[in-house]
Amino acid sequence: MKSIKVTILGKEFPLKVEDSEEEAMKRIAGYVDDKFRQYKKELNKQPDTTIMTLAALSIAEELFEERKRNRELNQQEDKVLQNVNKSLESFLEEIRE
Repeated sequence: MKSIKVTILGKEFPLKVEDSEEEAMKRIAGYVDDKFRQYKKELNKQPDTTIMTLAALSIAEELFEERKRNRELNQQEDKVLQNVNKSLESFLEEIRE
């Protein structure tokens, strides 16, 4: 485990991560910081907790949309593989005849 610090909305947060996860965690923290800053800019009179909550909801929405797209792609992939398998089975039957 490695100790790193990430900065979000000007505040440092210590984290313990695996060596292999360090760069990914820094990118994630940067993404979260960017989202928070975007919301802070748009809602500059709101308290940080409101800004962070709205930004977290936005990030969660993105995650759910990506998960949905991933499921749809997996379903499409399954259909394609089923068609390929049927075609191969038909081809093999033709060869055997």
